[in-house]
Amino acid sequence: MVFSSSLFLLYFLPAFLLLYYATPRFLKNYVALAASLLFYAWGAPDFIFIVVLSIIADFYLVKVMYTKTGNTKRWLTGASIALNVGMLLYFKYANFFVENIDLLLQQLGSEPAKWTHVALPIGISFFTFQKMTYAVDVHRGVHPPLKKVTDLALYILMFPQLIAGPIVRFNEIASQLTDRRSNETADNRLTGFFRFALGLAKKVMIANPLGAYADSVFAADPAMLSTAVLWIGILAYAFQIYYDFAGYSDMAIGLGRMIGFDFPENFNNPYISQNISEFWRRWHMTLGRWMRDYLYIPLGGNRVTLKRMYFNLWLVFLISGFWHGAAWNFVIWGGFHGFFLIADRLFLLKLYQKIGKFPSVLITFIITLIGWVLFRSESMDQVWHYTAGMFSFSGGEDILVSSEVWITMLFAAAFSFWAYFPVIEHWQAKLFGKQQRFWVLVIMTVISLFFLVISLGSITSSGFNPFIYFRF
Repeated sequence: MVFSSSLFLLYFLPAFLLLYYATPRFLKNYVALAASLLFYAWGAPDFIFIVVLSIIADFYLVKVMYTKTGNTKRWLTGASIALNVGMLLYFKYANFFVENIDLLLQQLGSEPAKWTHVALPIGISFFTFQKMTYAVDVHRGVHPPLKKVTDLALYILMFPQLIAGPIVRFNEIASQLTDRRSNETADNRLTGFFRFALGLAKKVMIANPLGAYADSVFAADPAMLSTAVLWIGILAYAFQIYYDFAGYSDMAIGLGRMIGFDFPENFNNPYISQNISEFWRRWHMTLGRWMRDYLYIPLGGNRVTLKRMYFNLWLVFLISGFWHGAAWNFVIWGGFHGFFLIADRLFLLKLYQKIGKFPSVLITFIITLIGWVLFRSESMDQVWHYTAGMFSFSGGEDILVSSEVWITMLFAAAFSFWAYFPVIEHWQAKLFGKQQRFWVLVIMTVISLFFLVISLGSITSSGFNPFIYFRF
């Protein structure tokens, strides 16, 4: 079940909200948990029991760990982390490792290994990271453990952010799991509805049309396509993945706000970045902060030698790339961004300061586009031919760009870069705030209903409705 589906919008969500709002406060967590279990089981019934059992195991491991000290405490924390990393490695990466071992065996003239393909549980990359923050935050003394296993299950399985984030760290939401009275206001519900409808419109009205065109380009042989088509294709994908993922995050944040939860922001106009370092402070911000606080800093952060710092930075981004997908192109994509993060520190930031804002934004966007070729391609051969074709400035076959795609591309570009002007970025921050004047709430509600109706119409008339990050 996806947010941008008639089933969710017309049946699941209205039924859940009516029941949730009518339920006494002391039962609301149970209603939200039951809805989340149903939501996950609808899409992955074979895995719901595995996920629930792992949550129960984490709950008791951390509960015992909290009462211990010294090596016992460290071992129990390590056991919780090992449980979650082990699940991630098996379900997400076992096929990748076996396929690569088979390739090696074939090169050596041996028979391939016998292996049953492992299915991927929905959202495992996201809820695994959240489960790990629970153990680490309690171990560090940031927050005591939860008293009820059902509260931990709600934190992990909460359907608004279960499938594709944002990655909500335990310490960011721990108090809200037990008391949300300060957030359960009419303003929060209305601004949350606006945020949800805005995210839905981003996904349905922008990401979907551009995604259909991008798919047609990447399905063709890049060596046969013209340079113009290759650029249009990767631009379409760049805007698709942004509005797809940012739209989902908007919907998750909005849904969370409607039921009293404050989820962290996940995107902040990433395509106006003046360098790749800034891009990663604006793109998938919850992942960047997670990698910084739970991986980069424990590795030594900036407290080590320059060479070690650069190595740690690159390693973190290799891991980040591998986290995105079990394929070599994702690993190389992570290394690609890690390379430019190091280059920023070595000389690029000084260069960007000299050439000014507009050239810096343009260069950074082009670097990002090349990275998206790595991310989207099915093979390294496709990456090579696609990238080479982008810069060969040669003719070739064309793929018709409809007027709908051109118009959508224009709107996508405008809304991607409008925060280039600081006054727009400041206004946007106020628009997304929880406190609004009455007349602003009225206008936002009308706009929300308009977005909802238009999006529903588009959903019912189109069969193309994927969420890119669902496969991660």
